[in-house]
Amino acid sequence: MREIILLACGECKRKNYSTTKNKRNTPDKLNLEKYCRFCRKHTVHKETKA
Repeated sequence: MREIILLACGECKRKNYSTTKNKRNTPDKLNLEKYCRFCRKHTVHKETKA
C-alpha cells in the first residue's frame, strides 16, 4: 500500500528527497519543511510524481 514519492523544493523546483507514504491514510499531497542544499535554506517541499 505504501508508494515511493519525491519531494521537490518550492522555490528552485529541484527534486531533493524521496520517501514513502501510505495513500490510504494520507490521500492528499505532502508539504514538508525541509533543507534544500541548492537554495542553502529551509523551504517547503511538495510531493511530486516519481
